[in-house]
Amino acid sequence: MTGEVVGRQPFGVFLRITGVPDAIGLAEITAMPHGAQLPQLGTHVSGEVFGHAHHNHQVRISLSGRRPAGT
Repeated sequence: MTGEVVGRQPFGVFLRITGVPDAIGLAEITAMPHGAQLPQLGTHVSGEVFGHAHHNHQVRISLSGRRPAGT
């Protein structure tokens, strides 16, 4: 999946998932590539969904790549 970083916290980032307006993705620091830093707001990232919660439409994501905003 791909998405845009819409929030940053010390534990990870929140993503607006491309094509799924009601879902929010959470990529925790532990699910990022080794040595990666938190992506900036507006950055588009890609990754794999490895968990979800129906009650709040949140999915947990393991990040695999990122690209600058607007690309």
